[in-house]
Amino acid sequence: MSDPVVAKRSGRGRRIAMFVLAFVLVALAWEGYKAVGPKAGGEIFGMRILASTNDRAMPHIWDMLARYSDPEIRGGTETIFVVVLRAAWYSFRCSLAAFAIGSLLGIGLAVLMARFRTFERAVMPYLVISQTVPIIVLAPLIFSLMAYQSRDLAGETWLAAVLLGIFLAFFPVAMGTLRGLRDTPAAPLELMDSYAAGWWKTLWKLRFPNAVPYLAPALRLAGAAAVVGVTVSEISLGVRFGVGRLILSYGQEATSDPPKLYTAVFGAAALGLVMAAVVLGIDRLLMRNRPPEAL
Repeated sequence: MSDPVVAKRSGRGRRIAMFVLAFVLVALAWEGYKAVGPKAGGEIFGMRILASTNDRAMPHIWDMLARYSDPEIRGGTETIFVVVLRAAWYSFRCSLAAFAIGSLLGIGLAVLMARFRTFERAVMPYLVISQTVPIIVLAPLIFSLMAYQSRDLAGETWLAAVLLGIFLAFFPVAMGTLRGLRDTPAAPLELMDSYAAGWWKTLWKLRFPNAVPYLAPALRLAGAAAVVGVTVSEISLGVRFGVGRLILSYGQEATSDPPKLYTAVFGAAALGLVMAAVVLGIDRLLMRNRPPEAL
């Protein structure tokens, strides 16, 4: 019989190895296509599909990584690594705030919809329609509304980014939590009714624990949506300190310094990975006392 601790460590080691292997395979695929692909791109059936492999369109990975140790501005003292790290930390805090507020808002809406069917019928169509609006136009719209309401809010572009992150994050949490609250087995509900337990006590003691397996994957979607919402807002609004702003400004220098753009792109990718790790920790915390069959 194998030791559970050893098996757990072995599984964790395999996951870490697969995580590293995935990055290695992507790097090999990038360099492999760059080595054999057409320099000026190519067409298939009259459609331009094959990407160009020249150094301007596809820099070498080692050139991208080497740029992190260079000064951001010629003659400056701050390296690109420090600038990207600071921008990613700023965007992470905005994304984390959007994720937390959006998750709480989604859970609150799910509870109200589960409790009051009239509220669900009135709100659900608008919730669904809200997710069909292109996110690229929402950030300027939200910022315009903020500036219209107050001059003081006109300079708080980060707040518009957080609001868009909340807007994208709350929906999957609301839908996942609502499904979990609705799928509570009938027998335990009847037992709670026999004890004369009220709806809110049943919610806390029975419905919420039953909704946890549905809430965990919804939180993963909400974490990714919060990062996407904040980053897109930073790009469209030009939020001064965010990683999205770096992507925008470094993209304007891509013709003369292509590897520099990818340093900001890698920073945004690292931001997403850190948010995924945070959500995974919350997932493990919520599911720690669940029986194996519930997982």
